[in-house]
Amino acid sequence: MIVDDHPVVRDGLRGMFESAPGFRVLGEAANGVEAVERAAALDPDVVLMDLRMPGGSGVDAIRELTRRGVRAKVLVLTTYDTDSDTIPAIEAGATGYLLKDAPRDELCAAVRAAAEGRTVLSPAVASRLVSAVRAPAPGNEPLSAREREVLALVARGTSNREIARELFISEATVKTHLTHLYAKLGVNDRAAAVAVAYDRGILG
Repeated sequence: MIVDDHPVVRDGLRGMFESAPGFRVLGEAANGVEAVERAAALDPDVVLMDLRMPGGSGVDAIRELTRRGVRAKVLVLTTYDTDSDTIPAIEAGATGYLLKDAPRDELCAAVRAAAEGRTVLSPAVASRLVSAVRAPAPGNEPLSAREREVLALVARGTSNREIARELFISEATVKTHLTHLYAKLGVNDRAAAVAVAYDRGILG
């Protein structure tokens, strides 16, 4: 089953698969909501799912199909390979993730693999997922000595300008240190950084 909000894309994919041996297109859907209903009714082996569609996103549809226990494997086929697209789609239950610039043979092989329950990822997406898995979780990465110095001064209510003067660094460097330590502590502002630092014993 093909899910995409662009009729031209759906027509192109339908024509491609119907001309390839071993494939049958059972139906189409133009958004995520329609995709869930049609997949439940048609019971396809594989759903080719676009992600960004008006009237119901692909990730929401994947999540709902997983919740309903629909047996179809979902293979994402989209233009987007950012972390904000790939990771939620995989977490929602997608079997694979390909980009729309994939060659015809690669796409056909991917659908067959998905039907067999194998995971299929485009190289770009695979490297992104590996990087995301290897990245330290917020709060687990230790602060550098300089970041601790900046944080201690922040806790005393010192302004960026005063911190720069005291540590003999530029204000821009102070801001960079703050950005890094916010990320490491999993916070968004000075007050939260100080609170978390006291809570974890970083500031004593």
